[in-house]
Amino acid sequence: MTALGYTALIIGLLAIGVAAGYLAARTARVRERRRPAGPTVAELLQRLVHTTNNGIVVLNRFGDVVLHNPRADELGFVRDKRADARARAAAEQALGTGEPVTVDLSPLNRTSLRGRGPAAVHGEVRPLGDGFTVVDAGDESDAVRLEATRRDFVANVSHELKTPVGALALLAEAVIDAADDADEVRRFSTKILHESTRLGTLVSELIALSRLQGAERLPELTTVEVDAVVEEALGRSRIAAESAGIEIAVDEPSDLLLDGDRTLLVTALSNLIDNAVAYSPPGSPVSISRRMVGDFVEIAVTDRGIGIDPQHQQRVFERFFRVDPARSRATGGTGLGLAIVKHVAANHGGEVKLWSRLGTGSTFTLRVPRHGADPEGAGEQGAAPAAEPTGSEPPGGQARPGAAERGRAETRPETDSADGVATVETGGVR
Repeated sequence: MTALGYTALIIGLLAIGVAAGYLAARTARVRERRRPAGPTVAELLQRLVHTTNNGIVVLNRFGDVVLHNPRADELGFVRDKRADARARAAAEQALGTGEPVTVDLSPLNRTSLRGRGPAAVHGEVRPLGDGFTVVDAGDESDAVRLEATRRDFVANVSHELKTPVGALALLAEAVIDAADDADEVRRFSTKILHESTRLGTLVSELIALSRLQGAERLPELTTVEVDAVVEEALGRSRIAAESAGIEIAVDEPSDLLLDGDRTLLVTALSNLIDNAVAYSPPGSPVSISRRMVGDFVEIAVTDRGIGIDPQHQQRVFERFFRVDPARSRATGGTGLGLAIVKHVAANHGGEVKLWSRLGTGSTFTLRVPRHGADPEGAGEQGAAPAAEPTGSEPPGGQARPGAAERGRAETRPETDSADGVATVETGGVR
């Protein structure tokens, strides 16, 4: 082939390339114009899966996670891209039967210090074909808590309300029988007023406790001044203390802050102060101290009262438990105060601790994470010793153990010794 022939061939090939490129670009532009505006169906499905309130996980025939949404991580049945063993077992069953399988994926160990993680996660595993299954699970905590609260409330009401209601009925009959005796009518009417007040207090505390146990969603936590909580709680308890001739000593303001609900914290602290006043002899001191220990704020209420027997110290935080039922009736106590304190502490990611010695007195310490504390980091810290009591020495000249000694004693949930000293921690479990 001559040089002219090669030149013609090259020109021809170049012309063909240019024409092919033009046609390809034109085809691409036509396709682009024909493509509908907005996201594709696949993109919309992905958005749906990632924004749903339920946790969604797709597993293959080997139980491996193919895809999942962020909610599955939040609910805790996917960790490090690995599905919960219960979900994998249910997926195998669904593949074998071809039918949906319900599964309980509730957390086995609740380590969230805030106490606000899901308590009940229930789901369904459905086969998708070709060896794939989908796990669809939601947070059923509210429904489970509500049902548990309902059962507890019915049991508690039937047990506790019958006493004051029965007393009111008997007193009303006595008033009718003594209608002609003004002194007797006045005496029985005073008792009716006392029993009705106690009944109202009992109902109010039952409602408060049911809310704390999950019948209602907890309020959002805000920054709270510890000094303001102490001052308001003192204001609620001052009249009762003055009536009993008890002086309440308070340490200097601390300027400490914590994250919590002020109303609940004031209620918890006033319950501790009322309890200290009720179980202290007239004229004895009650002291309140506050301090920072690691990532926790501690508020300690110390009395020089009768003390608590070691065998009762684990039970004082139970609903309706009373160390001295006769004294509780005389002071109008319902047996719910310390239970409320325990749940307030737990709902704030903290705990309440007890140190007590018979004949010497008791120290209740409310521990709540400080403002800005990392919940997980705070939870890893060990229990710190309770605050040293302020004020005068305990009656009888008995000295309380020092901080180092109590620190060793409080590394376990309960310890006791020959002198009747025990330390109890409620822990942060709701």
